[in-house]
Amino acid sequence: MSVYTRIKERLEKKELIFLDGPVGTELVRRGIRWRQHGMRTDAERVLAIQREYIAAGADVIRTNTFQLNPRTYANLFRDLDHMRRIGAEGLEQQAGQLIRKAVRLALEAREGWGKDRMVAVAGSVSPLNHCFRPDLAPSFEEARKEHAEIIGWMKEEGVDFVLLESMNTVSEARAAARSARDAGLPFWVSFVIGPEGNVLSGEDLSDALEAIVKLGPDAILVNCGPPEEITKAVTRLRQFTDLPIGAYAHIGRYDPPSWKFEFFPHFVETDAYPPEAYARHAGEWVRLGAGIIGGCCGTTLDHIRALREALVRSES
Repeated sequence: MSVYTRIKERLEKKELIFLDGPVGTELVRRGIRWRQHGMRTDAERVLAIQREYIAAGADVIRTNTFQLNPRTYANLFRDLDHMRRIGAEGLEQQAGQLIRKAVRLALEAREGWGKDRMVAVAGSVSPLNHCFRPDLAPSFEEARKEHAEIIGWMKEEGVDFVLLESMNTVSEARAAARSARDAGLPFWVSFVIGPEGNVLSGEDLSDALEAIVKLGPDAILVNCGPPEEITKAVTRLRQFTDLPIGAYAHIGRYDPPSWKFEFFPHFVETDAYPPEAYARHAGEWVRLGAGIIGGCCGTTLDHIRALREALVRSES
């Protein structure tokens, strides 16, 4: 039985599936600059974090590829010729190389846990531009071409499935989903949520589901909002689909170009989401029908551990 087949069977039986937490903010928390996604100079730290998430109880670990794609490099230059003239040597190929390396690291992280811990590796595929800027989303055809390339690299390296996460427009979510389907990979789709419980673009969540469900996802999730906003969205998800649903929230505040969490002293007193409080919010998502639970930006190993301890205990 493949790892993903086992995950899908558990979803069908309505068993809880635990996602990992973020790698990027965890690297920053440990004092590591997130340049090149930490994989050029600190690959061993990335590997260690993913292993620690598994030890904390994650059933699924995501590749360290959030907002890693060729466009993120191309956007810094006038055009490709400009990149080739003044960019660092090999910059044009760097995104593809790092994506492949990220998949290999995640696959290595799940080795050696034994038959009792069948951990799936999800290729993390995010919007091609910033996940908080739906107005910058590319056209459907551009997105489909670029996501197909990214998902193709992930498939070649052996991911179990892809998680299209923090999708901020219906059009780009459709493009990425089509690319995953065409590649023959199972996929889940997760939308960035606004304060009203809709897609961040303002598109109604019910319309988003109608468009995506036709393409054959195995699960629909919501993420990248504060816990209270995720709760609103989970309530609406269960109203609009019978597919397995999931949720994972971010904590902290965004202070460009980076997130600010409790490792910045002036945020300690205002941190409203320690692990136990986050687990209580997640318990509400489960009560509302969510079967996939994890952590988004700012959550930690302690948050994932608290989820597992609290929710498995409540199920027993």
